Amino acid sequence: MVFDRTCGGLTAAWWTGQWLYRGLGRLDASRGVTTWAEALDWLTEVAPGRAIGEIQYWGHGNWGSIRVAEETLTAASLLPGAPHHARLSALRARLAPDAFFWFRTCETFGTATGHDFARRWTRFFGRRAAGHTYVIGPLQSGLHTLGPGAEPYWSADEGVQPGETVARTSHLGAPNTITCFHGRIPDGY
Repeated sequence: MVFDRTCGGLTAAWWTGQWLYRGLGRLDASRGVTTWAEALDWLTEVAPGRAIGEIQYWGHGNWGSIRVAEETLTAASLLPGAPHHARLSALRARLAPDAFFWFRTCETFGTATGHDFARRWTRFFGRRAAGHTYVIGPLQSGLHTLGPGAEPYWSADEGVQPGETVARTSHLGAPNTITCFHGRIPDGY
């Protein structure tokens, strides 16, 4: 698990969450980071000789992106020549065949931009990924998974305020809602 350690109160929540998850046996290793270079370097170096089965990122996101501080990874980050392409390729080599990513970030899989990110991320890595379409917190709505080669099955409008260009806040009546205490993605999500 990787989390953004530049966010004050949210960093404290993510730091606490990592210890809770570790105590529950849901986490092998975790690292708070300040840059994507630090995060990707750590992921490619941690537990050498052992394949990575799951990567959760706890931080900020927006439609089609995940962010550490003000630095984003987007679908364009996967292209040859992009600043972190070599690191992302090295990470791909560390993944177990059934590995998956879970972006516990706000709205990363929302809108057409989020659909494109989900598609391109899963194809680049050849692994499943999960992300949200709503602003998340203790409640985390709009959780969806996508496998490599699959097409997003959720609406590009899910989690978007009607007639607006802002995301809705997670709530109990929203689709595919879990809590921050869920350590697994429910079947069918």
